[in-house]
Amino acid sequence: MARYDYICTACNHIFEVEHPMSERPEVVCPVCGAPAERHFGSSGIVFKGSGFYNTDQRDKKGPSSAADMPAPHSCENCPHKAE
Repeated sequence: MARYDYICTACNHIFEVEHPMSERPEVVCPVCGAPAERHFGSSGIVFKGSGFYNTDQRDKKGPSSAADMPAPHSCENCPHKAE
């Protein structure tokens, strides 16, 4: 079961209804009895801190020394052979 917010078309009362995701029931306002429709509000999720973006996962500068550089491939038939 999923919970959805609905808003009344007459009095703008926002309320929550629980029903399966596959159903689209006709919902009425519990306050005035008028028809209600699904209300899409903002999410309550807030991402704070680092690690939520691709750029936060890597060091922006390149290798710090030649020792950190990958060794070149020298095999003749290697698919990684530099051209």
